[in-house]
Amino acid sequence: MNIKDVFLFIGPLMAGLIGSYLTYYFTIKSKKKESILKFKEEKYTNLLILLQGFIGRTVSAETKKKFFEEQYKSWLYSSDEVVKTINKMVRLVIESRGEKPDQETGRKAVGNIVLAIRKDLLGETKLDFKDFVYTDVIE
Repeated sequence: MNIKDVFLFIGPLMAGLIGSYLTYYFTIKSKKKESILKFKEEKYTNLLILLQGFIGRTVSAETKKKFFEEQYKSWLYSSDEVVKTINKMVRLVIESRGEKPDQETGRKAVGNIVLAIRKDLLGETKLDFKDFVYTDVIE
């Protein structure tokens, strides 16, 4: 058996092993990213729903309390931008001292949270805060 025969046997075997490992590695990496994205989507959905406690006729102390509970949890999974935009809205609420903040300022604060979440989930967006429109449900 000469060296050429050894390479003819070992070459395909090594290529198969390396190919299998790379397939396994990238599959695991992809599944991990997918599960993180799904987790974030669920958590961000909760935050967005609870933002209703700050908007229009749906303003509610109970919903605000639930939002703040969810906001504390968001420190574990949210991007830096999401945390900062939520903190800006919280500062606006604190500075308002129970009064309604300027409508445009409030709309911008909430819209920027939605945009930060979109950027975290999608990577980028061409929307701005004005594109987020909340519609009150009239009974």
